[in-house]
Amino acid sequence: MALASLLNYLDENEVPYVILYHSPAYTAQGIAGLTHIPGQELAKTVIVLLDGKLVMAVLPAKYHVDLMLLKKRAKAKTVELASEEDFQTRFAGCETGAMPPFGGLFGLPVYADQSLEQDHEIAFNAGTHRELIRMTWRDYKKLAQPTIFNFAAGHNAEAA
Repeated sequence: MALASLLNYLDENEVPYVILYHSPAYTAQGIAGLTHIPGQELAKTVIVLLDGKLVMAVLPAKYHVDLMLLKKRAKAKTVELASEEDFQTRFAGCETGAMPPFGGLFGLPVYADQSLEQDHEIAFNAGTHRELIRMTWRDYKKLAQPTIFNFAAGHNAEAA
């Protein structure tokens, strides 16, 4: 999904947003530093296999996914981080690791960590390692329709 497709989707749904451009960065914490967005407000998308099926786990950049907690809360039997090979063809037009957190656009369920609800706004990769979208949490929640519960762990973690 190119940036234009994502913007078209947001425009069609009459959602206000801001595009932020930055020099290339490949970690959520690195992007947060470059763009001066608090790690709590910058959401990262981690692709996980729950019971062998791809799902998006969306959480603040400063945390990592607690796989066992995600498994328990999602009532799954198995959980593991997806490898790039598991999903590299699933996100056409997106750079690996820069997928926007809209699972519905890719046919994937979305799980969002409850801590994201603490902030008025959310920012996330827009399909590249150079562009972010910033919008209200309320609008994101309305469009993405995530299942929300706690599954984030750690502080300032670089791990997924």
